[in-house]
This record gives sequence, structure tokens and C-alpha cells, in this order.
Amino acid sequence: MPRSRQALSGPVTDFDIRLLRVFKAVAECGGFAAAEGRLGIGRSAISLHMNDLERRLGLKLCRRGRGGFALTEEGREVLEAARRLLAGLEAFRTEVNALHESLRGELDIGVTDTLVSLPQMRVSHALAELKARGPDVRVHMHMDPPGEIARAVLDGRLHLGVVPAVNLPPALDSRPLYEEVSRLYCASDHPLFEAPPAAVPERLDAWDAVVPSYPLPEAGRQQQARLNRTATASDREGAAFLILTGAYLGFLPDHQAAPWVAAGRLRPLWPEECHFRTPFVAITRRDRRPNRVLETFLEALASS
Repeated sequence: MPRSRQALSGPVTDFDIRLLRVFKAVAECGGFAAAEGRLGIGRSAISLHMNDLERRLGLKLCRRGRGGFALTEEGREVLEAARRLLAGLEAFRTEVNALHESLRGELDIGVTDTLVSLPQMRVSHALAELKARGPDVRVHMHMDPPGEIARAVLDGRLHLGVVPAVNLPPALDSRPLYEEVSRLYCASDHPLFEAPPAAVPERLDAWDAVVPSYPLPEAGRQQQARLNRTATASDREGAAFLILTGAYLGFLPDHQAAPWVAAGRLRPLWPEECHFRTPFVAITRRDRRPNRVLETFLEALASS
């Protein structure tokens, strides 16, 4: 009765792959001695590996003796199967390495209004670097009030937000970006525009003013409390609209007001006394999932 042969059982292990690499080299070199140089191991070690593989597969793969080295029929078929397997592993390695070389995916980012006029331009520089490193990445910009941006980051609608560092939920991570200076402004049609510089009047509330309905740092709240708050704005652009009517005073970031100041349409009032600073941060969820696009953008933001 012919001896039964054990079929390959269980998963293909790293050791199996090593044995198949040895077999492939032996078959392609035409013998054990010829394969020594390619494999960097001696003939006895090669013989042990071949014996291990034949036992693992339950097949006789080659014959060696006075007639020289030759593959059996099963050996030729195993060689072709080994070539396909090893080629597939190499293709897998190449594809995985390619993922490190090219970024693919999306970035949803929310930014508070008017930050584009900041001279530091860190967000724009980081977006440019992201585009250079991942030309296929799709970026979606959202302009919203700070509270809405924070909520969108928390519930996963946004990957990242850029907001003032004011009243942020503890579930958010924040990275400092820059500080923004805001001053009290009036328009060219306002009675104070032509007034000579003098000490800040005790009653700033003698004139109508627009105040923001979004959160402010403590220094900003103290400055706003001195005004006659007869109008509100949900964002800085809304405040600029009302200040430019000439009927209201109001605080604006210097970088936002700069073009109107240069055109003679706005003037800062008592700039040394009536100003405050607002720190801005990039926010992400603390428990966010790994995301190469987001991490690449954060790296670019840190280095910009």
C-alpha cells in the first residue's frame, strides 16, 4: 500500500515562507552548491531547510545524486506556486510603502471668519504643504462661529477647527497657533473720528456700540463691558458692517481693520488702552482615530 502523504495544514507561517525562498533559490540555481552564494548559507543548512520543507508539504520536491539535481513533477508545481506567493508578498510590500509616499483621503477643517487676513498665515502655509505632500487629498473648508466649529469637531463632522481658546470643552485637544490683537474702532462718519487724541473718557458708554455674541477672553469681556451695547454681531464681519455705518463703535482685530484704516475709513480709538488679545488654537478630538491626512496637516501646522 502506498504511503499516505500529509497535506499542508494550518496557516502559512513566516518559517514556511523562509523555506520557500530557499527552495526557489535552489531550483533557480540548479542545485544546493550553486545556491550557497545567493542564500549566504552553507550546503548543509540548505539541505536541512529542504528536508524541513518536504516534511511540511508532504511532498518530494527534488532528486539529487550522481545524475545531478532535478525537480520532481510536484517540485515544479510547488516552484510555480512559490513564485506566485512570493510575488504577491512583494506586491503587498510595494503597495504598503506607496501609502507612505502618497496621501489619499479628505480633510474637513472649520475656521473662524476673517483669519485669512492674519499676517502669520499658518493655516494657509500648512494647507499648501498638505497639497504638496498629498495632491489627491480633498480639502473641505467650513467658515462658522467658534461654538459651531467646536461642536462639529466633537461630533466628527470636522477633523480639525481653528478657534479662539475660550471655553473649550475638555474633550478637545488644542495646539497654540497665534494671538490676535483687537482694538476699538470707529468709522470716518463717526463724531470721534476727527477728535484729537486724549485720555480715554470715563464714560465710553456715551456712544452706541456693537458687541459680539460669541465668547471672548476675560480681557475682551472687560473691554466690552465699558461700551453702550446697543447692537450685537455673531461674528467679526458682522461687527465690521455695523462699525462702518458710522453709527457704532466696536472692537475689530487689527489685521481685519487694516485695509479700511489704510483707506481712511476706520480709525483705532485710544489704541494703547482699548485693546485685548485673543489666543487662537487648532482643536481636534482627544479620542480621534488615526488619520494620516490629519496628522500630516498637524505636522505642517506645527512647522509653519
